[in-house]
Amino acid sequence: MSLLEDAKAGDRLARDALLRQFQPFVLRVAKDACGRKIGESDEEFQMALLALNEAIDAYRSDRGSFVAFSETVMKRRLIDYFRARSKQREIPFAAFDEVDDEGDVYNSVENDTALMQHAVDEETRNRAEEIARYTVELQRFGIDMNELVDICPKHDDARRNAVHAARMVAKTEALRAMFLASGTLPLKQLEPLVDVSRKTLERQRRYIIAVAVLLLGDYEMLQSFVGEELR
Repeated sequence: MSLLEDAKAGDRLARDALLRQFQPFVLRVAKDACGRKIGESDEEFQMALLALNEAIDAYRSDRGSFVAFSETVMKRRLIDYFRARSKQREIPFAAFDEVDDEGDVYNSVENDTALMQHAVDEETRNRAEEIARYTVELQRFGIDMNELVDICPKHDDARRNAVHAARMVAKTEALRAMFLASGTLPLKQLEPLVDVSRKTLERQRRYIIAVAVLLLGDYEMLQSFVGEELR
């Protein structure tokens, strides 16, 4: 059973681990929605994290990728939060009506809100397109997109080591060529370049492949999901 399935089944430790694992992604979604840097102490981050927690319970496999589904849930919750906060100020949109040079009435605040919604929708579409392309690319290596949560190392150090191994594959010309030509991880050639054993590389093989594919492709938005570990 995957970490996501365990969390849905009521495993508190699995849920906490999943929420921690997704925190860089939650920060990115909140930052994009707010248009400014967001920290874990900000209310917007807390709202997005609550939405992710709700997404765990609401998700079904027929709704596509959990990453895309949870992002939609978080963005909707943040938009609702922004609207509620505006109402609390008790200032009607009409108070911001302005008249342009031609005598037409327009509302800059309402326009900005509509533009923000459009930007959120556009980014959601773009990320969905990236996910679709990434899903197809992973299938070439025998990996299903829905496996990613389960095959991701649970401990931070192990995950960082796996990402480092994937980075070595992506940036080392010989390894990259072997990887792309064979569709398999060049474990023998990779082992001397990393600080983990061959056995560990074999155990993390599928996750390393998934990250290497991510690094080698045009997946700017999805790369933010892995967060600082990719940098």
